[in-house]
Amino acid sequence: MVRVIFLHPDLGIGGAERLVVDAALALQTRRHSVKIYTAHHDPTHCFKETSDGTLEVVTAGDWLPRNIFGSCYALCAYIRMIYVALYLLLFSREPYDVIICDQISACIPFLKLGRSKVLFYCHFPDLLLTKRQSFLKKLYRTPIDWLEEKTTGMSDCIVVNSNFTADTFKQTFTTLKDVQPDVLYPSLNFSAFNARVEPAGDLIPVGVKTLFLSINRYERKKNLVLAIEAMGELKSRLSEDEWQNVHLVMAGGYDGRVTENLEHYEELVQRAEELKLTDHVTFIRSFSDAQKLTLLDSCTCLLYTPSNEHFGIVPIEAMYMYRPVIAVNSGGPLETIAHKQTGFLCEPSAASFAPALERFVREPDLKNRLGKAGRDRVINNFSFRAFGNKLEKLVKRVHRL
Repeated sequence: MVRVIFLHPDLGIGGAERLVVDAALALQTRRHSVKIYTAHHDPTHCFKETSDGTLEVVTAGDWLPRNIFGSCYALCAYIRMIYVALYLLLFSREPYDVIICDQISACIPFLKLGRSKVLFYCHFPDLLLTKRQSFLKKLYRTPIDWLEEKTTGMSDCIVVNSNFTADTFKQTFTTLKDVQPDVLYPSLNFSAFNARVEPAGDLIPVGVKTLFLSINRYERKKNLVLAIEAMGELKSRLSEDEWQNVHLVMAGGYDGRVTENLEHYEELVQRAEELKLTDHVTFIRSFSDAQKLTLLDSCTCLLYTPSNEHFGIVPIEAMYMYRPVIAVNSGGPLETIAHKQTGFLCEPSAASFAPALERFVREPDLKNRLGKAGRDRVINNFSFRAFGNKLEKLVKRVHRL
């Protein structure tokens, strides 16, 4: 048995959080000792395994600010994560063998002071996720970017979520060019998606024949407006009778503490109004696991709009539920979606997405044919068992160092 501690900055609802929860479950089911330490955990806004007692979660440092007058989010996140690490080392008296941390590497030097063995899971280099449009922003980010690269290299093992991220890692962190990260694809815990599907109720408009679904956080980098604009382009390609039976559900992770979530939701609603799509677009702000299953089961096809997404777990979830995916032809979807076999990979424009949407309106059998191929692809390549087996090997390897 290996005693494993996970360090994660904010245990809310998102792809990174889902991966941490699944990784903890995978090790726990293999009889390893597992506990998660985080700076924030809201039992009303989290994955149920972290609130129903399945996984033990310890929160430390939530009193620290998330920003300074609406700025310095990265700096505050670093400070919060370092505090969690120091709390673990100095105050918790927690016995452990290996620490797995992700997203923020700034805590690693402090963990190494305690001679900890550290596995760092790099979802994507953080320095590539922030624009530097002003001199002050560049000045602010320069030491943070340097620190990210330096501290990432201090871990005992580096793991990434796709070959795309592995290539980006090498190109971005030039001082770590001799480091070969291990690729560990996120997976699905199939049992969670085999649960009974609840009736749609008010989630889905009555009488819709072709339902497109978008699931992603309300963040501008997710390019959610592409789904709305693709619907606008689709409207121009259909007859009035065909259009009446088409609908889009925009379901997104929404946290009232995050200003961007609030602002971007309003921006998307406004864009739908501008394109006169209000009656054909439904917005859902946050949802339960049961509601997500219902949405995936009810939809015709999933629309996945981020460009250069490092992996993207939602397409995997949709394909397991027998649903095809239309996604941007870059990043992780190039490794998860088989073009014209389990869905379509398109340029990130409404003009490119709309013809793919149109096919699902005009060819009702396409959903089942591509959906079956998608289910088979997920089972063969992204099973929870394969994920857990590889993670356990990595953890044992780090433990033996």
